[in-house]
Parts: sequence; structure tokens; C-alpha cells
Amino acid sequence: MESIHAESVVKSFGNTRALDGITLHIEPGELFFLLGASGCGKTTLLRCIAGLETPTSGSILFGERDVTKMPPHKREAAMVFQSYALWPHLSVGQNISFGLEERKVPKAEIKQRVEEALEMVKLPGYGDRSIDQMSGGQQQRVSLARALVVKPKCLLLDEPLSNLDAQLRVEMRREIRRIVKENGLTGIYVTHDQEEALAMADRMAVLSYGKIGQIGTPEQIYRTPTSAYVANFIGETNLITGEAIETRDGYTLAKTTAGPLVGRVSDPEWSPAPGEALRLSIRPEAWRLKSEGGDNSIQGTISERSYLGQRIQYWVETTAGRQQVVEMNPHIIQEPGDAPVVLHSRHEDVVILKA
Repeated sequence: MESIHAESVVKSFGNTRALDGITLHIEPGELFFLLGASGCGKTTLLRCIAGLETPTSGSILFGERDVTKMPPHKREAAMVFQSYALWPHLSVGQNISFGLEERKVPKAEIKQRVEEALEMVKLPGYGDRSIDQMSGGQQQRVSLARALVVKPKCLLLDEPLSNLDAQLRVEMRREIRRIVKENGLTGIYVTHDQEEALAMADRMAVLSYGKIGQIGTPEQIYRTPTSAYVANFIGETNLITGEAIETRDGYTLAKTTAGPLVGRVSDPEWSPAPGEALRLSIRPEAWRLKSEGGDNSIQGTISERSYLGQRIQYWVETTAGRQQVVEMNPHIIQEPGDAPVVLHSRHEDVVILKA
């Protein structure tokens, strides 16, 4: 395993700047996620790290090695693609052994390493099967085995689960994380699936328009987003506009159209000035439906509900805008048009953001 460092990486395609001065450091053995909306630059950054694209400027280091202009096969990194990129006319074993044959590895060693790679991805004995006999999940495991058989130090994954159904995606999440950790690999994983990133990542970077919006652990990104874009992209949130009244000990009292709300400032280096415009981010599960008011409460009426088994989703109309509320394991279901309700949130669950 080794660290990966990108320093001031810029990548332009004509007049379009896909990466705009990206700097990040990935620790050895870390499973690091790159995520963001389509066109944010995450796949371009992964391709630069893999050597499939050359940065316009900036540098990429694997450990102490500057690999910025090094060809892909010399980087000791392996890539797993969204499309699997398997050859249908070759058997499972032949697909996996292809990279070893290119490297002129002796036949006896190839056979042993292919069997080891199949064991790693829990497909022992599948070497002689044809690719068209394999399910989508099995084909993705073959793609992983082909990457692992060359014994890379880094594993690069470009939306590897997007072609699988929901149940298989959940199963393969655990498998990929297990494989990265058991084999001591540094992993970089590109996805637009927030749930995938929250479930698997050690840390993640959220990209927007070729820049990094925020880097942190899943909990840090979800609980303490530093911008409305990050708050809205990772999970669902309610955004309320407001104005700072006063800030004390990291908490801000804000004036909103629905009344005063207190929240915590997400940026430790920022203290909103009185009168400064704000955005308040409140996750749907942070709201509590109550029948009477109190501190950090706003009034509203339920306009819509959706029963989802272990949780129920409400949409509540308030003077601060439509609020989404999620109640887990609901025992009492309230119907649209019932008596007005009060939404309450703890101070810790209201995140104060720059407008």
C-alpha cells in the first residue's frame, strides 16, 4: 500500500477546465471516495491518477514517486471499470490472466495467481467458465480478480456497481471494502451514489465544477457540511434562508420567516456577523413532529405523506418553505389536512451555512 497525493492538478479539454487546481492526499490503505454530480470532474481526476489522462499542470505522486507522466502499466495501480471490460471470447481464467501474460509471468505462477485471485473474490473453481455463463455480480467479481491478480498497490474503481441491481450492490459494497482492507490496498472509488459512499468510505471528497467542495469522513460530511451544495448532495436536507442575530460559543441565533432558530456553525473559522445572510440545513430525520411549540420550533400543516415501512415521510408546508420530515418506526401516522403540527429540532441538528 502507498499514499497518493495530487498537487494543484489542472486538466483542460480545449476551453473547458475539467479539474481546477485539485489538491488532496490519500493515506496508505485508505478507501477514498470521489463523488459529485455528473460533470464535476471525479472521473477525470481518477483517469489522471490512473495515467489514462495527463494533467495540463500539477503533479501526482504515489508515495515518493512522481507518476504524473508515467505510463499506466508502470504505476502499480489497477483499474476496475463500470462496464467490466471483459472479453466474451475468453474464459474467466483467461480474462484474469491476461495482464500476467502481458508481463511474461511464467505459466505455473499464472495458474497459481489466478486461483488465488478467484479465492479473493469468492469464485473458486470458476476459471474454466465462459463469461456469458456468469451473472452481472459474478462478472464484476471477475473484473475485480483481474485487477487484483497483478498485485497492485492501488485499486482504482470507476462506478463499478452502477450496472447491478439494488440487492447485489449492497452485497458487493461489503465485498469490495473487504478486498481492499484484506489485501492492504489504497483504494480510490468514483461514484455519484451518496449511500454507497457513506456506507463504504474511510474518507471522501465532494467535487463541484472541477473543485473540491469538502473532504472528510462520511460522518463529518453528513453531519457537518460546509456548504449548501454539499448538504444537498450528500443525503437529503431542508434549506431555510435566514439572518444572523448573534453568535456565541459556536451557536448562532438566526431570524427566519418561520421564527427564530438556533444552530451550530459548520465552519470553525467563521462567525456570522449580526445581520449576515445565512442558510440553515436541517436533515429530514432531525425534525420531530410535535403538537405544541417550544424552543427551535416552527409551525406547519402536512400536505403529503409517504409510508415506507420502517419509516414515514411527511411534507409539511411552513412559512419557511416546504419541509421534508422523516419519522423512523412510526407508531402513529398523521394524515394530510389534520390539525396543524409543530416541527422541532435540536440546536445540534441545525447546521448554519454561508448564504
